[in-house]
Amino acid sequence: MKISIIILSLSIIVFSNSYSQTLNKKRLDSLFNVLQNRELANGSVAISINGKTLYQRAIGFAMLDSNNKKILPDINTEYRVGSTSKMFTATIIFQLIDENKLSLDTKLAAYFPQLPNANKITIEEMLYHRSGLHDYTHDTNFPNWMDKPKTHEEMLKIIESKGSDFEPGTKADYCNTNYLLLSYIIEKIAGMSYAEALNRRITSKIGLQHTYYGKPIDIRRNEATSYKYADSSWKKEKETDVSIHGGAGSVVSTPTDLTVFIENIFNGKLINKANIDSMTTMIDDYGMGIFPYDFDSIKGYGHNGRIEEFYSATRYYPEKKLAVSYITNGILFPRIDILEGILKICFNDDYEILFSKPVAIDFQKYIGTYSSNDLPFKVVCKKENDKLIFEAAGRTMEAKPVKTNYFMNLKTGSFFDFNPEKGELQIKETDNTYYLQKEK
Repeated sequence: MKISIIILSLSIIVFSNSYSQTLNKKRLDSLFNVLQNRELANGSVAISINGKTLYQRAIGFAMLDSNNKKILPDINTEYRVGSTSKMFTATIIFQLIDENKLSLDTKLAAYFPQLPNANKITIEEMLYHRSGLHDYTHDTNFPNWMDKPKTHEEMLKIIESKGSDFEPGTKADYCNTNYLLLSYIIEKIAGMSYAEALNRRITSKIGLQHTYYGKPIDIRRNEATSYKYADSSWKKEKETDVSIHGGAGSVVSTPTDLTVFIENIFNGKLINKANIDSMTTMIDDYGMGIFPYDFDSIKGYGHNGRIEEFYSATRYYPEKKLAVSYITNGILFPRIDILEGILKICFNDDYEILFSKPVAIDFQKYIGTYSSNDLPFKVVCKKENDKLIFEAAGRTMEAKPVKTNYFMNLKTGSFFDFNPEKGELQIKETDNTYYLQKEK
């Protein structure tokens, strides 16, 4: 009886650990081979299980030189991660809370009393994006000054002048202003720059070799530049000055470093369990510096980021001890679908690789008029000369099949994802997704 129990226990251990030993690298290569060979994406990916990096891949280009020659990336090429920076900022804030230098109830007025509702707004509300402060990036003239350096005083005056959008604590609304101010508060408490605090409290502590507060991009440091696909070619994007976003969006990293970072959040090496629980307690689907990203019934957490045409996505699934990170410096194929492909392969779900087989078009499944409350126009899908044609807002385009129920127009960078059974259509362009319903 005892022997049977021991054997059963061992089999359970072997079974529970078997996930850590399996990762379909061949399927992952198939996905990224298509993205690279079809020039649908640039960037880098890393996947780790149980703290061990099992897959790394870099595709596309890091930069185009003056002759339009591609400078290729490697797994250590560094990318701006945009709002994924907020996970670093939130982690440092929780460290300061653990050191009794700050609390979730501390008011913004303790540091910046001149700001709107500063005597009402708490650190917790800023972490949860519930402060009501106006997001400075939403101003129509923001693109005109985002590439110019600003002092803290100049940014504070901009924030002060914009007022408040709603009463603190009444709802959640994603806002970069919160995390810019949190990074300023870190500097005040720590008595050092955000860059130094990031280095001392996180990167040096857990051995991140390619993560730091950004500077002007320099390919000689193996840093990537971002590009937007327009008019059938890649165009270099204007570079945001790092002073504009601070701890809200100015960190540079690699996918491998980001997987190590998020693993170390959850294994307690950066913050204690009580603070991990606080960080991952969701209100209106917002955590504190983190968001829920469940895969089916498997709980997951992470953050997305965008700055210029850099897009980042980092996920962690505690039950499986699985960490995934993907960063791109220019994509055509939607980030959400790249990430979906990675995760489905990681979880051994069915996933059809793009262009993996011929697709016959059953036109009747798709033909019709589609509409959405989020779009001021309707989208008509029709058959014309044995081609699938879309008409919307005075534009007409052909879409070609790339896999079952999925079509694209490469020239415009538009992707059409159908669910014929439900009469649903998702139109995807880079990082934007529009949800439409077929009219009856």
